[in-house]
Amino acid sequence: MELLFVCIAAAGIGAIARYLLPGRESHGVLLLPAIATVVGAAVWALLTWIGMPFNGGWIWFATLALSALSAVGAGILLPRRRREADSRLLATLARP
Repeated sequence: MELLFVCIAAAGIGAIARYLLPGRESHGVLLLPAIATVVGAAVWALLTWIGMPFNGGWIWFATLALSALSAVGAGILLPRRRREADSRLLATLARP
């Protein structure tokens, strides 16, 4: 049940990151929430697998912090890479 709560919280963090970071016109609406959710679920599963108790505070902090970092990182890197790729494509298409 906690994994469901983690996924919902991580998706919410990703949605907030999408609207707080600039460049959201260069990626889809659900991309950052999806990245945060996948990272949150993977981190939660890994931490419970290595023995952290699911009712402890550190597992929640680590999971949600890494979800937020992944969403913010993707939200910063993706628009920059998209602009670079678009510029390269335009230069390629503009050549005679």
